[in-house]
Amino acid sequence: MRLILTYSFSILFFIAQGQITKPEVTEVWEPEPRVVSVDGKSRIPSDAIVLFDGSDLSQWQKRYSDEPAEWQIEDDFMTVVGGTGDIKTKQKFGSCQLHLEWRTPAKVEGESQGRGNSGVFFQELYEVQILDNYNNRTYSNGQAASIYKQHIPLVNACSPPGEWQTYDIIFTAPIFNDDGIKVASGFLTVMHNGVVVQNHSELYGSTEYIGMPKNIKHENGSIILQDHGNPVSYRNVWLREL
Repeated sequence: MRLILTYSFSILFFIAQGQITKPEVTEVWEPEPRVVSVDGKSRIPSDAIVLFDGSDLSQWQKRYSDEPAEWQIEDDFMTVVGGTGDIKTKQKFGSCQLHLEWRTPAKVEGESQGRGNSGVFFQELYEVQILDNYNNRTYSNGQAASIYKQHIPLVNACSPPGEWQTYDIIFTAPIFNDDGIKVASGFLTVMHNGVVVQNHSELYGSTEYIGMPKNIKHENGSIILQDHGNPVSYRNVWLREL
């Protein structure tokens, strides 16, 4: 990266001096981007890590133990079994691209935060909210596609209850130095049903239910799906490391 930046600044210098007269001087041939193909049917990139394909929960375990996840699998999706607890990936990740599809119950029960509530966490600390906000008002920084209690989504792109919805999320992990001080913030970009609802939103720290964000040094962490007591379903969960 430093070499590329140095090269770029050199080019700019020579452009400023009017010393570049041939197009080849500004052509960069190395490195060549590697090829990633996308399956025409599943739409999963060839370099993706499939976290849930509808068959089993082998990639997941309970959040606070090594015990197997106890959520229900039916057809090609998994559903929260209230009271069994959050589940997390066995593998830990840093910056990534995550795709998942989720569905809140077709039978509407509850209101505000009690209706179709779940969430997806990055590095076990940073939550993008999942909630049924189709004709269901709640606090804006806690509705679907919010970065919980930090960033309100740009728009409400929720589909009706019982319909499958998609999240495509780009997570840039924060960076801490050896002294435990955060030297670069994390960011989240979220597309909800194909609509940009978070545009490179800065993470102020962990997404806390009570209190202010915290910035405690950490390494890579699991992806977590939340058990908030509501039978929210998930399918087609895959991730690309960035």
